[in-house]
Amino acid sequence: MAPRTATDDQPFDFNLDAVKAEVDLTPWRVHWNGRRWEFAHMQSLDVWALMEAAEGGDTQAMTGIFRAALGDEAWAEFRKVKLPQYKLKALFDGYRRHSGLEPGESAASAS
Repeated sequence: MAPRTATDDQPFDFNLDAVKAEVDLTPWRVHWNGRRWEFAHMQSLDVWALMEAAEGGDTQAMTGIFRAALGDEAWAEFRKVKLPQYKLKALFDGYRRHSGLEPGESAASAS
């Protein structure tokens, strides 16, 4: 069955185009190594890349989220700076809080 377009005259059961974010999707700005980094709001990230990264486990999922949030160019620059593990945990926890997610809750969560 071919997908329906918005211009067809057939009814549909759900209009995903009409769904809006329930939170303010303001980017998260972080100061690190003398520079300002801007992470796109976690709930605004494209889920396809995140799901692929999640297949590699928790660390790959976290890396995939940061890469998507920064974008490829900023991610490449971010990776040039040594980052101690304890700072990575604090960074991720702060990013989750900014995005309205509780610890243990994924970006793909329904809540």
